[in-house]
Amino acid sequence: MKNIFGVLIFTISIISYGQNLNTPKYSNEFLNIGVGARALGMSNAVITGTEDVMSGYWNPAGLTNIDQDLQIGLMHAEYFAGIAKYDFGSIAKNIDEKSAVSFSFLRFGVDNIPNTTELIDAQGNINYDRISYFTAADMAFIMSYGRKLNDQFSIGGSAKIINRKAGDFANAWGFGIDFSAKYQYKSWKFAIMGKDITSTFNVWNYHLSDEMINTFIETDNELPQNGIELTMPRIILGGSRLTSFKNDISLLTELNFDLTTDGKRNVLISGNPISIDPHMGFELNIKDLVFIRSGIGNIQKYTDNTNKSIYTLQPNIGLGLKIKGVTIEYALTDIGDASVALYSNIFSLKFDLNPN
Repeated sequence: MKNIFGVLIFTISIISYGQNLNTPKYSNEFLNIGVGARALGMSNAVITGTEDVMSGYWNPAGLTNIDQDLQIGLMHAEYFAGIAKYDFGSIAKNIDEKSAVSFSFLRFGVDNIPNTTELIDAQGNINYDRISYFTAADMAFIMSYGRKLNDQFSIGGSAKIINRKAGDFANAWGFGIDFSAKYQYKSWKFAIMGKDITSTFNVWNYHLSDEMINTFIETDNELPQNGIELTMPRIILGGSRLTSFKNDISLLTELNFDLTTDGKRNVLISGNPISIDPHMGFELNIKDLVFIRSGIGNIQKYTDNTNKSIYTLQPNIGLGLKIKGVTIEYALTDIGDASVALYSNIFSLKFDLNPN
């Protein structure tokens, strides 16, 4: 417990220090979208209930509950009518009875973007042959470790290497650390996840041609400068309860609170520097074969055409089917277009290999 309090104190000091630096809001936000159709169907309220290969992303302490020697997880999703592709892959392995490790890869990208900065030649003529295409992609490599200290308490951590690029014009490399803990008491579970606890950094380098520089100047756009971008810590608190019924049926109810530290955000509790975003998820488990999920999150306030403030929320649903060692999962986010977010279909697969 002393180690956990030490991490919290260190994180608070990082938050205080970060207020004096240039820390852009929503930095590395692609790492907060979520992974796995199970989690997304439950509105990402899973940090206490995650106990599979996806735990390396959500809560590394949950890796200790994997009951297979080896597990593989895959996910694919598309956003903005298929313009953006979002993919995730992970492999987890038990080291011994008390510890496990996982390796994950995540990519969010848009391909075949037209580059029209050199559309007009030196004589002022439009030449469509001068149009080229590039890819803008954010990627992360995540290495996670979880260890069970006793039957009730587990801890975990992740190291992540980040690469972000926009064609040949801009490229960034970054590094960050996450820390988590999980506690179970009878049918109750509690967890804390500290993401970017040391303030994750990205080192940006820009490579602009003379033609691109001239285009920036002529269009009154600011030239990007090489520099360091810091991602402030995010603390996630969670609690859940498992209710068991007859005939091998159970209901998991989980509530999470995301505490961001990069200033005011459009969430339910907006403050500076800390904003709080609550979200809740449910999972009905039928004989460990069929899973029915739902969740509520992404609570935001916006102004309509009459200047009236309206709160919106994002309802999600999901289904899961487990057949022997294969689990097929699906989630539909933003049911009925109830929020300002766009709905998406998410699919994921999980493979259990070498069961213990």
